[in-house]
Amino acid sequence: MGCGSCSSQNNGSPKGCKNNGTCGTDGCNKLSVFDWLSNMQLPEGQDTFDMVEVRFKNGRKAFFRNPDNIPIYMGDIVATESQPGHDVGTVSLTGELVKVQMKKKKAKPEGDDFPKIYRKATQKDIDIWQKCRQREEEVKVKARQIAIRLNLKMKISDVEFQGDGSKAIFYYTAEQRVDFRQLIKEYAYVFKVRIEMKQIGLRQEAARLGGIGSCGRELCCSTWLTDFRSVKTSAARYQQLSLNPLKLAGQCGKLKCCLNYELDMYVEALKDFPKTDYKLVTKKGKASLQKMDIFKRKLWYAYYDEPNPWHELDVDDVNHIIKAEKQNKPVEALEDFVDDTPTNSNDYTNVVGQDSLTRFDKPKRKKRRNKRKPRQHNRRHKNSNKNA
Repeated sequence: MGCGSCSSQNNGSPKGCKNNGTCGTDGCNKLSVFDWLSNMQLPEGQDTFDMVEVRFKNGRKAFFRNPDNIPIYMGDIVATESQPGHDVGTVSLTGELVKVQMKKKKAKPEGDDFPKIYRKATQKDIDIWQKCRQREEEVKVKARQIAIRLNLKMKISDVEFQGDGSKAIFYYTAEQRVDFRQLIKEYAYVFKVRIEMKQIGLRQEAARLGGIGSCGRELCCSTWLTDFRSVKTSAARYQQLSLNPLKLAGQCGKLKCCLNYELDMYVEALKDFPKTDYKLVTKKGKASLQKMDIFKRKLWYAYYDEPNPWHELDVDDVNHIIKAEKQNKPVEALEDFVDDTPTNSNDYTNVVGQDSLTRFDKPKRKKRRNKRKPRQHNRRHKNSNKNA
């Protein structure tokens, strides 16, 4: 589904369109949408929905009204209304599915505050748009140098030019409030455009820049994740993960978003489990929790007096012991609930080979030749000849 610029060069290296998420064919885009109502006709007497969803750089989307009923399809490049001038973007969704998206975003189509679409982008509009896109990397480097010279505690993460080149949006991250009045004056003097500063969070910055996660795949926030939910350390505790910030933090410096993916399954599985700090009371003595396996529904307890042997118990058995304790009828010992039946273990054989993997690490020893034996054999042969 990618465009022709995604092919490889003569030497085999990939070309890459360098559009950073705004592919004109709608094939390489983050958050591309499939219009499953495109082949269906509307009932008689019903007009087509006049709202269109347009995507700009790095997945930024907005809704626009099409008052002139211009025939627009997904993937078309259009010129849209902006303040000031006009902007150029790619149509990401049309038709009745735009109603679903607007309802999801809690936007009412009856309002008059939506900007409108001027026309389909001409070749002149596209040429100006591409020239502005090519300037963004150079402008970003100069903008960072100016911010460092002014000793501002902020980081310019990305720059986005408007389609007509009259305005530039500078995305930055900062931990504290930044007074960038002097910065805007210098930006306007150097770049000769209208300046707009927009602060984003660390997660939004990672989504705009992209990268490879510790799992070996592209970041979720830069490929398919649309909303950023808060991730707490309790999510790691529920999943029995060690609270190591080096392993739990992503490239944005915050807790990884994937910690929330399986959290609901762990919370549901832990409903029947007792609290980890609860002590089991038996006639033999008290026992504390040492380890637990959530999905196998197993817990390991050890006595205070005998900490060495761990007793494997099922969740139902632990709940039965706790219930007996509350009824002032404690059980005799934990050993009564331990299942001693041997488990059927599968004996796997080495299908690759029975040799050791380190068989080539040590050099082979040379066999010593025993030179004495042939001498003794020659002497015996000579003596036999003399006797003869």
